[in-house]
Amino acid sequence: MKKWSSYAVSAPADISHTSSHPMGGDPKSASPDTNTRAIFLLAAQKPPYCVYGNTFYDHALYGNVFSVDANGAIEKNIQNYEYQANSGIHGMVFDPTETYLYSADLRANKIWTHKKDADGTLTLVGSVDAPAPGDHPRWVELHPSGYLYALMEAGNRVAVYVIDEATHMPVFTHITYPLVPPGLPLKMYRGDVVFMSHSKKYLFATTRSNSFDVTGYIAAFELGPKGNVIRQICLNPTPTSGGHSNAVSPCPWSDEWLALTDDQDGFVEIYRWRDEFLGRVAHLDIKEPGFGMNAIWYD
Repeated sequence: MKKWSSYAVSAPADISHTSSHPMGGDPKSASPDTNTRAIFLLAAQKPPYCVYGNTFYDHALYGNVFSVDANGAIEKNIQNYEYQANSGIHGMVFDPTETYLYSADLRANKIWTHKKDADGTLTLVGSVDAPAPGDHPRWVELHPSGYLYALMEAGNRVAVYVIDEATHMPVFTHITYPLVPPGLPLKMYRGDVVFMSHSKKYLFATTRSNSFDVTGYIAAFELGPKGNVIRQICLNPTPTSGGHSNAVSPCPWSDEWLALTDDQDGFVEIYRWRDEFLGRVAHLDIKEPGFGMNAIWYD
């Protein structure tokens, strides 16, 4: 939990470890005596194909940038870029050209903007505070047209931003959508992730419950051609609280399928999205300690 690792996926059942590297930045972050964790990785899809990592909890003020070898494995740390002393980034997203990177700072309650240079390293552009002091942005998603959707962990809502074409900074539209039904105590829940579907016509978001006796929720939204949210389609309970996870992962080549992971009981489920209804079509229990944080799709 204190290293960045890469794995080669040669086939659905053929996954092998290729490299591991320590967290960079504050020397205390890698100490076994601190609670700092390697929490989030984002692999660039454009040259030079760097990998960007965020640490979390204490001593998490630095992000790490890694180069990759010819096979895509993490090769070496090329930059430790700074946020601020109380930062705790839990999610990032690039714009479509991979020129600007947006980071959700859960602990400092901000969204950061960095510009990616030709060598893959980052330069700070600026940051904006979350709409409310108790929001705590955890995850961000970005529509190609320039709408940014920020999932608020404590606020249990999705906040809609637009990207200023001149400054490339997110601007809050004062539009938000709930991730728990009206009247329920927000402190019972924690927002988790937000992702668009393959076609960019839909947006999915989840929240987790803080009690194993209470379910989490999954929400679906219809998006317009420019990325504006047209309506919230549904807010459905998930099978369990979700534990630390309850993470939705839309299929990257079709709108029809979504995965949902759970680490309360340890399982992954597949849902079919058809005629704007979610139907569960498969369930697989995986009773391994710590299983169920996120899912990736392999084609």
